[in-house]
Amino acid sequence: MKTRRGILVILQNGPIEDDLRVQREIVALRDSNYQVSVICPDVDCDKSKLDIDGIHFFRYPPPNPGNDFKSYVGEYLYSWIQTTKLSIKVYKEVGFDAIHACNPPDIFFPLGIFYKAFRRKFVFDQHDLSPEMYLSRFSNTDPKLYKALRLFEYLTYKIANMVIVTNDSYKSIASQRGKISEEHIYVVRNGPYLRFSKPAAFNPELKMGHKFLICCMGQIAPQDGVDYLIRAADYLINQKGRKDTCFALVGDGSSVEELKKMTEEMSIAEHIVFTGWIRDRELLRSYLATADICVSPEPKSTFNEHSTFIKVLDYMSAGKPIIAFDLPETRFSAGEAALYAEPNSEIDLADKIDALLSNEELRHSMGKYGQKRVESMLLWEHSKPNLIKAYDNLFMKGKTVKVGT
Repeated sequence: MKTRRGILVILQNGPIEDDLRVQREIVALRDSNYQVSVICPDVDCDKSKLDIDGIHFFRYPPPNPGNDFKSYVGEYLYSWIQTTKLSIKVYKEVGFDAIHACNPPDIFFPLGIFYKAFRRKFVFDQHDLSPEMYLSRFSNTDPKLYKALRLFEYLTYKIANMVIVTNDSYKSIASQRGKISEEHIYVVRNGPYLRFSKPAAFNPELKMGHKFLICCMGQIAPQDGVDYLIRAADYLINQKGRKDTCFALVGDGSSVEELKKMTEEMSIAEHIVFTGWIRDRELLRSYLATADICVSPEPKSTFNEHSTFIKVLDYMSAGKPIIAFDLPETRFSAGEAALYAEPNSEIDLADKIDALLSNEELRHSMGKYGQKRVESMLLWEHSKPNLIKAYDNLFMKGKTVKVGT
């Protein structure tokens, strides 16, 4: 009987339905003849929302959300216990040869230590810089907590047999801060699928009676800068008189209710719709097809400066011009597909939006440039081989043993 290497993927910060990167990773590994199991939280554990042939899903009820220190400690402790219990179940029922731990948070290194005693490997898939995310998310930060997060990150680096990162900035941090040899760090960039980069249906109803639609996708939390976009919308609509413009904020997060209240206080609520998460891919693509401009409003911070935002690549794939604050990794991704506002200036952000709305030819040329750039170098199909190479090297270039116990 043919045997395959088994990989257990651990995801804590939401259901896998909301994480396109992890979806692409597990499908790529399955297609390369690895046996894949996934542990993640999900509201409905008995009825799977996402079934992928050949992949085993193990779900647990998500913890209660919170925004203070005690609630986060409780959330992570609960998730760690649930994940540990399910990992034993996976080990007995399916088996695995490596744990692939996605962050945030950086709390699963003890599992790596435990399973290394059984000759299993531990892979750190670093999606975000957790210590920097903490600094960017909370205005009143505790130096002791920041040091604890740095320690957790360092221990995760040290336990890992291999580190997977999303860009060269993260690779440099893993090398310098984690003291990881470069031969054990692999850059696997985020990127849209080629089959999802084709044109979708234009839907004028999404413009809510306005001439222009501006779209912003993704998480809506303090570090994501949607508050900057709302203040820019206020300036654009109430100061510059752009009553012909509406905004679609496609996503969800801890800041939604606060930002909804802000739009009402600014008297711009009729120009802004909060859609929540849209899991209907065709509707999501319709928003992108209908948008005149897309925005990536993440402000300058120690976290955002090093991060690659998948939304930027999705915008480019859809052929849309982008407005963003001038951050290194955003500029690397978008190139000439974006106009860059002065970091953390909602006035300049509004001015850039206004200028681009007034120049249809420039919008068209930027969109075309972005589409070509994605197709030539930034699609998931260009990143996938690096993931497979990483695992083939981890398992000594494809030599296999029986999966699990």
